Amino acid sequence: MRVRCRALDKCVLAVAKEGAAQDWAAYIGAVPGINHEREWHTVVSEGSKLPQEVAELLFPDFKDLTWRR
Repeated sequence: MRVRCRALDKCVLAVAKEGAAQDWAAYIGAVPGINHEREWHTVVSEGSKLPQEVAELLFPDFKDLTWRR
């Protein structure tokens, strides 16, 4: 399972996560900005889902997977 995290600002993370069905989605959320390695989990569980077009721009290496609707 692939997970990629991209800091758009110290306190804003975008996170792409591959699912078990070889699909993926990406999320965005505010974080404290102290430790992104720990904070990305919160973005996946509580963040807002990004539109597919935006997610593909931020995480082009996930395009080989099916977008999770």
